[in-house]
Amino acid sequence: MKAVIQRVQRATVRCGEQSATIGPGLLVLAGLETGDTEATCAWVAAKIATLRIFEDGDGKMNLGLPETGGEILAISQFTLAGSLARGRRPSFDRAMEPEAARVLFQRFLDLLRAHYPRLKTGFFQEHMEVELVNDGPVTFILER
Repeated sequence: MKAVIQRVQRATVRCGEQSATIGPGLLVLAGLETGDTEATCAWVAAKIATLRIFEDGDGKMNLGLPETGGEILAISQFTLAGSLARGRRPSFDRAMEPEAARVLFQRFLDLLRAHYPRLKTGFFQEHMEVELVNDGPVTFILER
């Protein structure tokens, strides 16, 4: 599983007339790969929910979501499982099959919500528009 985690001032995802918006918090783009399991998702969910990447009064990354009251916007993004190593077109050989990924991504959301309930989500296997204002910018890549 790969996750791109961005500290944001705000973020919105849209799919047609549907949308989800958060204020300050984390935008998480998550890609599931063949071989990922519920245990993988549990580790990633716990890690995201406990990250201390928000600045304290001294400007150090010492605070987490619980201390800041931030929100999470989690979006499935299968292209994170893509490889650009060969040729000019991406290879998605490592991406989990859509139906299995749908089930496991929902489980990931449940696990993440159990750690931190202020969670909104994107729209699985849909074309989405994502807007964000990165705070910092602060962006991390988490792989498991």
